[in-house]
Amino acid sequence: MSRSCKFAVAVHIASLLATSPGQALTSDWIAGSVNTNPVVVRRLLSALAKAGLVASSRGSNGGSTLARSPERISLLDIHRAVEADDGPALHHQPPNPACPVGRNIQSVLVRVMDRAEAAKEAVLATTTLAEVTGALAAAEK
Repeated sequence: MSRSCKFAVAVHIASLLATSPGQALTSDWIAGSVNTNPVVVRRLLSALAKAGLVASSRGSNGGSTLARSPERISLLDIHRAVEADDGPALHHQPPNPACPVGRNIQSVLVRVMDRAEAAKEAVLATTTLAEVTGALAAAEK
């Protein structure tokens, strides 16, 4: 079972852009910081641009910048831009309906996972990109 790292990489990308105001960063340069393939960066930049968080330009002087200030970008904005909302992860195969646990486990887990997701979204909604870059700057001191 794998977990997506899109959110973490997207926050990394947005943090790079936030700490380089007015400077268009290329996907190759960003990929060097993230330590991944530039194609991965371009896909995430595209998703962030579609959400109105990043502006990108092509050409020899092209690159990407934030489309709005880091104070106006929440981590929930970034999360929603890059992560698909597939609902809670449940069994790959339906459990045995003849079993008292099997016939009820999914509905119970959905309620728990919905509460957990709401709590996660509440924290992400109240955490800005500016807070992340501030914590990064403090960590450097």
